[in-house]
Amino acid sequence: MLSLYGSMKDRPEHVGPRWQKWGRILIRILCVVAVAFVIGWTLNRISAQLEKSARPAGFARGMLQGALMPMAMPNLLAGRDVVIYSQKNTGVNYKLGYTAGVNVCGAIFFGLFFWRISRWRAGRILPLPP
Repeated sequence: MLSLYGSMKDRPEHVGPRWQKWGRILIRILCVVAVAFVIGWTLNRISAQLEKSARPAGFARGMLQGALMPMAMPNLLAGRDVVIYSQKNTGVNYKLGYTAGVNVCGAIFFGLFFWRISRWRAGRILPLPP
């Protein structure tokens, strides 16, 4: 059967409007922002409860707050105050936990990001003809 592409074999696999590609990207961005808002809201509620206790924040809570700190950005940009650092902490232990949490979260995020880009590029690179 003939078509615009000559035969069915000549037809590209990914024929579709450009808006479908941009629509998928927009949906992904909206999902990430929605998840960030939920995490930020949850972090704010947990932090409010933990701040009520007389016990200062230690290493574990510092790691949790450090790992979730990047997800607070959409809430902060929207004008919502999100607790990202405990004022009542144990000092060096809390700060080490906070720093470790931020770095582990960043390593996982950027590791997955660059792994995804390398997979995407590997699929786009065509082998050289013999």
